[in-house]
Amino acid sequence: MEKKEEQQFLNALGRKIKQLRVEKDWSQERLGFKSNLDRTYIGGIERGERNLTVLNLKKIADALEVSVSDILAEKPNNKD
Repeated sequence: MEKKEEQQFLNALGRKIKQLRVEKDWSQERLGFKSNLDRTYIGGIERGERNLTVLNLKKIADALEVSVSDILAEKPNNKD
């Protein structure tokens, strides 16, 4: 996978996590609290700046009450 493809994947993953968070009307701080991750780390993920671990992806999925495959399989509805 090329760097550009990697960045596109991280951006799409971040958009999907943000979409799920916003649908719950949660702040980054609340998602961070629920997943036991720092708010700034959540923000970095949503902006595509962080390459998160599988374990942290699982923590986020559990907090959002979705499966990891739900996060990975679907594309976000918007590109904000």
